[in-house]
Amino acid sequence: MPNGEEESAEPAGRTSLFAYLTASSSVEYRAIMDLFTGPLLADLSAAEVAQQLAERGQRLSADEVTARCESLRGWGNLVRGVRDARVPTVRDFLRARSRYQASKLGGRVHRDAEAVLAAGEGAQEVARELLGATAGMLSRIIERLREPDPDPEALAGDVTTVFNNQRLFNESVRDFYAYLNAVLSRYDLAGDEYRQFKELLLEYIDLITADVSRHTPAIVARCDRILPLLDRILAILDKLPTLIMPDGTPADRMPGRSRADWDQFHAWYSGGDGRSGPETLRAAADQALRQLLTNAKRMLAAAGTGVSRRADLLGLAARFDQCEPEEAHRLFATAFGVFPARHLLGGPEEPDPRDGVNTSWWDAIPIDVPMSLRDRGERQTRGRSAAVPDPGLDEELLLRQAEDEARARRLAADELVAAGALDGARVSPAARDLLLGMLGALLAKNQELDGAVAETNTDLDLEITAIPVPGVATEISARDGTVTVHDLTLHAGRVRRASSGDAGRTA
Repeated sequence: MPNGEEESAEPAGRTSLFAYLTASSSVEYRAIMDLFTGPLLADLSAAEVAQQLAERGQRLSADEVTARCESLRGWGNLVRGVRDARVPTVRDFLRARSRYQASKLGGRVHRDAEAVLAAGEGAQEVARELLGATAGMLSRIIERLREPDPDPEALAGDVTTVFNNQRLFNESVRDFYAYLNAVLSRYDLAGDEYRQFKELLLEYIDLITADVSRHTPAIVARCDRILPLLDRILAILDKLPTLIMPDGTPADRMPGRSRADWDQFHAWYSGGDGRSGPETLRAAADQALRQLLTNAKRMLAAAGTGVSRRADLLGLAARFDQCEPEEAHRLFATAFGVFPARHLLGGPEEPDPRDGVNTSWWDAIPIDVPMSLRDRGERQTRGRSAAVPDPGLDEELLLRQAEDEARARRLAADELVAAGALDGARVSPAARDLLLGMLGALLAKNQELDGAVAETNTDLDLEITAIPVPGVATEISARDGTVTVHDLTLHAGRVRRASSGDAGRTA
């Protein structure tokens, strides 16, 4: 990102705290944030940041560091330093004001981001030992409540330990099952990798499920004893000093200081709100085992793409990487069957015997390849020949349809003949369509009309006569619309027996 764009960056809520991770100079931004989030209350100027970066092998000028720090301040990751600027000169005063510190949310975002970037992609152990520690810590809380005057500091430490253990256990379980889901979704899981993963599932998941099933009843029983005493616990914890913000609002408190925290903790083990954690873990384990069995069935299948070819493809890729270009072409043709195109002879039934193996596909006559030869490479025909259908019923149906169509056309012709002069006549849609068809044929044959012309249909014994009359229009109406023919008068009648002089005008 150019300096001009960095300096004009505007904060867009808390999401802007992550902007430096995707900026073009993200490496430099991360190095600067490392300096501010490493020690406690780091208060550095741009010159000091540039000097420390140079010691780490990353050289930036003071002006470049200032631009980066101003961008981070605009995004909310840094704030101005609060050092007392009692200096002898104005230059020293301005230099003292250009000091920065990491903001609360900016430091948290950077620490979390660096933890994610540094995390490995493999499986992480589940902190299952914390279940027993949680049950023991709940027993200690119950023992402390039996005292007439419990120590608030010790009780607060036990409560914080319980909820921190629960948070760490949940995070480790989520990371572990996320890793399982990523591996189980792979289609190429096979061989030694599949065997190792199978052992991981069958042994480790069973161990986690057994620990959860063993400790859950004890935790639920201790929570049932603590909940009636929760008001007393919260009252004792409220005696401890708390942080009050300048505007009078209390600071964020540690977990376990409210009834909602305890209700949620109890519901996770007992399923009081319908979301039991142990049941969720068992369901996730069952799903993982089912997917493992599905992969096993896929590998043992005798047909289809049962066996993974990942190892073969990796070996082929290694050979491509090591060979010369000419050898790579031959290897590719051999591995994938990509050879020069040739005309494959289908047999003596080909239409042109002059097409041979040396004939180009561009010049050869296409032939029909049977499906058995195209799909299975077999020339013989499978199954028995299909019975030849009897066309008698179809012929009878077609004849009946033709007779009905001819009868309808004769009725339409009779209707036109009865009308005679067609201007102002009202006819049926069928008669109107017949007239338009014959009129179109008449006009197509006679591009320029200099006198009366006629179009005849001897099958229907119908003749349409058109006489050009400029400025006159003929209108023929039907129930679905009106047709207007300009500059022509139309007349319908029976076919005249043409004489030798009229032979050129009949069709």
